[in-house]
Amino acid sequence: MFKYTTTTLKKIEDLLKESGYIVRYERGNFVAGYCILESKKVIVINRYYETEARINNLIEIMGKIGVSEAELSETSRDFYNEIQLQTVKV
Repeated sequence: MFKYTTTTLKKIEDLLKESGYIVRYERGNFVAGYCILESKKVIVINRYYETEARINNLIEIMGKIGVSEAELSETSRDFYNEIQLQTVKV
């Protein structure tokens, strides 16, 4: 099981970066706490969120955008599969 730490957050950010997305933390009145600009591959998360909320939002976003495992390094692919297993159990 992964932990809600800044290290986990960094791994998720790196995974999304390998998929071609840019993760930014900005002020905003987002209904869901985040915004996805799919045409520019930019993900904007409410900057006032704590680490746990940021991680949960990014995991939710990964499910929506459909991360391609072929684009990921082996380390990121293993981490992505670990995340998928954890979210299926919940």
